[in-house]
Amino acid sequence: MKQQSKILQLAAVGALGFATMMAASCSGGGTNKQGTTDSTKNAQTVNLLDKTGFQGMLDGVKTDLYVLKNANGMTATFTNYGGRLVSLQVPDKEGKMVDVVCGFSSIADYAKATEPYYGATIGRFGNRIAKGKFTLEGKQYTLFTNNGVNTLHGGKKGFQYQTFNASQPDSSTVVFTRVSKDMEEGFPGNLTVKVTYHLNAENGLDMTYDASTDKTTVVNLTNHAFFNLNGEGSGTILNHDFTIYASHITPVDSTLIPTGKITAVKGTPFDFLSPNTMGARIDQDNEQLKNGKGYDINYVLDSTGDHHLAATVIGDKTGIRMDVYTDQPGLQVYSGNFMQAGNTFNNGVKDSFRTAFAMETQHFPDAPNQPSFPSTVLKPGQQYHTTSEYKFSVQK
Repeated sequence: MKQQSKILQLAAVGALGFATMMAASCSGGGTNKQGTTDSTKNAQTVNLLDKTGFQGMLDGVKTDLYVLKNANGMTATFTNYGGRLVSLQVPDKEGKMVDVVCGFSSIADYAKATEPYYGATIGRFGNRIAKGKFTLEGKQYTLFTNNGVNTLHGGKKGFQYQTFNASQPDSSTVVFTRVSKDMEEGFPGNLTVKVTYHLNAENGLDMTYDASTDKTTVVNLTNHAFFNLNGEGSGTILNHDFTIYASHITPVDSTLIPTGKITAVKGTPFDFLSPNTMGARIDQDNEQLKNGKGYDINYVLDSTGDHHLAATVIGDKTGIRMDVYTDQPGLQVYSGNFMQAGNTFNNGVKDSFRTAFAMETQHFPDAPNQPSFPSTVLKPGQQYHTTSEYKFSVQK
């Protein structure tokens, strides 16, 4: 793509040498009510990525790295190319800082990656739209089909390939903004987007998505971070413990488009209402597992409200616990089934099969074509506003 060639030129100078994330020790803290340990009170500062491969100009917008810190020593690193989370350093059960997000060392690496969504802000529409078509107010819109016969994560040049304007109002917050122009990737309306990432005092990464439009459209924003709670490139995630607070899923056809049904997880490999490892049932003879080549499914969350607990994941080696909170009705759980060792992480390790997972808070896939699903329609005068949080602690 033309966009990619410009990025490669931008990052060609100085993109060879990058500092990897180094671990630093810290002393332990107290115990909280959930039986987890707060080990971040005296966390030391960690070494950060070299900014060289991220700095330049794209389409008249300055590109850079933005480092967020909280008082506990937790560190998150973003780039405004794709609004991406590049690194997230949290303490493990021994107080060692661990990078739990998989990322790359330059914009050039992201631009040429065989997996384009690492850490990206996803838009205009997260997940799939059947056959790249939907109808609004009697008019049919046609999108680029970049996932077989379907549209995935906003199309060929979704937000993952866009450069956001960025501002950093304080040391723990970064704000990304852009206007997605009318008919960008086939979506109607000039969509004004603001995404705010904030490290809070309780070791959570808050994600706030705001949008408005001048024409009726559909919108479904999320983040596509790839996690390994044992550390980036540390091996399989199949021994992580997962709890997903959802009694139902939206089953899919062979192209991963929802059938329109909502089915119970009880008695299936998709039942994570009680903790279980990701790998315990992933190879069972199940049609939905076959369709996704593993877990790649939207869970219909049991709770609703402004800030409900959607899932809990615990790293089997580090004891790092991640709780996912959201106000969204769905959670896409992905077990890294299409990772093929085609890309190299910050620490020099390849992105091998199932060495990371994703948990995308969202409205349901193909909602524009499924009238029984919660609506993703946004009209002029309305404000799109959603919040989610990845919160970290240490399991005893």
